Amino acid sequence: MHSFQELIAQFVKQFDQQQFPQHPASLYNAASHILKIGGKRIRPVLSLMGNELFDEIHPDAWQVGFAVELFHNFTLVHDDIMDKAPLRRNHPTVHTLYGDPAAILAGDVMLVYVYEHLNKVQSRYKQKIITVFNRAAIQVCEGQQLDMDLEAMDPAQVQYDDYVNMIALKTSVLLAASLQLGAIIGGGSEGNQAYLYNFGRNIGIAFQIQDDYLDAFGDPEKFGKQQGGDILANKKTFLLLKALEMCNPAQRTRLQELLDSNSESKVADMLQLFRDCKVDAWAAKEKERFQQLAFDNLESIAVFSARKRPLMELAEFLLSRQQ
Repeated sequence: MHSFQELIAQFVKQFDQQQFPQHPASLYNAASHILKIGGKRIRPVLSLMGNELFDEIHPDAWQVGFAVELFHNFTLVHDDIMDKAPLRRNHPTVHTLYGDPAAILAGDVMLVYVYEHLNKVQSRYKQKIITVFNRAAIQVCEGQQLDMDLEAMDPAQVQYDDYVNMIALKTSVLLAASLQLGAIIGGGSEGNQAYLYNFGRNIGIAFQIQDDYLDAFGDPEKFGKQQGGDILANKKTFLLLKALEMCNPAQRTRLQELLDSNSESKVADMLQLFRDCKVDAWAAKEKERFQQLAFDNLESIAVFSARKRPLMELAEFLLSRQQ
């Protein structure tokens, strides 16, 4: 069994080789840019770990890992265009450097290369692999659209469960599907695949709760971002939506005043309101709830506990981070 750190290092070594032709340079330089600025590479490593949970890592798991990582970066290129984002991982976004048309085409060609990799897996499970991947890809697109729909709504109109569903589609299902794709290659049963999928889905939701919490309450030196960036942008987060549920009428009035404000004390005042509503304590419990749901699913998988340990360690690493 490999640790997730070992698998990340192996994947990066292989994936960071040239992925695309050199010509036309205006297309493939744009596509290569998003890959060269790095990333955690968690999703492809989950495919490798999903495979190794049941059997030795098969070469097909690497092809699936390449496909998953290319798809993830394709979504980032197009998301950045929609969001008009100037930076990604502290580097200029693809559309900022190369323009919107080149960025759109770069994303498109990355998606085609996804299927080039998926088509290399063995025929005995290729159809199952493509079916699971396509379902996840559709749900990611649905999640992005729901995210844009929710952003256009007043926070008071957004239901907490709708936000959880959006996060699950936009973020968690690709983590979950990455694990399931590996399990298919490793020979995991349908039941074990379902448990593994739900493990990944719940870890993804817990991760987003942690991310929202760190944006508000994390140490900027450790988190690497301006504290309260989501607050300044009036971004809908787990914290804001739950505060709207938990606050009393006076606090709700104050919260709305802060949403309408651009004062220098906005972040500090909103954080104090979150504390007064006990949203900070709620977030810790909610993250633990989804984490426990994930671990319950992992425990239900019918393999020796020692084989599950790398996945447990990765989950604990992701959900205990301070950055």
